[in-house]
Amino acid sequence: MEREQQIIEQVKQQGLLPLFYHDSSDNCVAVTRALYEAGIRCIEFTNRGPQALNNFRQLIAQRDAGMKDLLLAVGTIKTAEHARQFIDAGADFLISPFFDAAVCDEAYLQKIFWIPGCTTPTEIHVAEQAGCTMIKLFPGNTMGPSFVEAIKPLFPGLDFVVTGGVDTTAENIKSWFKSGVCGVGMGSKLISKDVLEGGDFQKLEAATKEVLQIIKKIKST
Repeated sequence: MEREQQIIEQVKQQGLLPLFYHDSSDNCVAVTRALYEAGIRCIEFTNRGPQALNNFRQLIAQRDAGMKDLLLAVGTIKTAEHARQFIDAGADFLISPFFDAAVCDEAYLQKIFWIPGCTTPTEIHVAEQAGCTMIKLFPGNTMGPSFVEAIKPLFPGLDFVVTGGVDTTAENIKSWFKSGVCGVGMGSKLISKDVLEGGDFQKLEAATKEVLQIIKKIKST
């Protein structure tokens, strides 16, 4: 429970959960370092390619060597087997695009924090009944901030993060936080294909710092 609370507080304090995948382990390490230098202390590495497990092991090794205060989550966990593999590889917590009972059971047995993805009030209810305390609303672009405003009063004991439909503009980010989420996930809107392929990691660091400043300002008003 203490570990779970630590993760929740880190996600809420940061307000931004960057997420990405790339086949190149060197690029994955470079992205992670750029995010870390920008002030990020919690990252979601998505299980979306053939090199995901190997590359994640590289990230864990780099984290343990020089970024010890960084939390590394693994996203797009769709099966209990994938959950076991990434837990064994050192994942701090897991994230899924939907609620899956087998993944839920595996996370419970392994005593590791898990954030399921939900799209409807029914899915959120099922997740809450299963003991989940933080929910990923996905895909956010099909819901919009008005959806969060509508369902938030139904689930006062849950924390929500949203992924999909979040961009780097102050107006967009503010609309999500105003609706009641405690954090926003950003993938390609922040860690673009040009950055991943072109290697402009200084640009990524600068963009991440800017987003963190926007969130800090929003949360202080």
